[in-house]
Amino acid sequence: MIDETAHASDWLSIPEVAEALGVRLRDVRTMLAERRLLAVRRGDNEAWAIPAGLLTRVDDGGAQPLASLRGTLVQLGDAGMSDEECMTWLYSPNDELGEPPIEALRAGRIHAVRRAAQPLAF
Repeated sequence: MIDETAHASDWLSIPEVAEALGVRLRDVRTMLAERRLLAVRRGDNEAWAIPAGLLTRVDDGGAQPLASLRGTLVQLGDAGMSDEECMTWLYSPNDELGEPPIEALRAGRIHAVRRAAQPLAF
């Protein structure tokens, strides 16, 4: 289990994410399986939780998964990182980026994030 205070402040359950995205629960589970979203177990009941920062607002007021997340998660997974390790890496300060990778992704610095992740595979 990860230290929840070190990674994200706003956590959502799978039903809350489904509601925010306007999709069914099974669609959220498919997004998790496809690495379009990332969830970790947290809390006393170890329920699946997804940081709200992995979602982005769209023009119609709805939400969608952060588009640049999937490629980054695939790269981190290929480097042998578990979901918990991916979450830690995404939300921890990164010297090369000057900010946590999730903030760089949200700012559109996709290539910089992927470059910062490359050494993890070796």
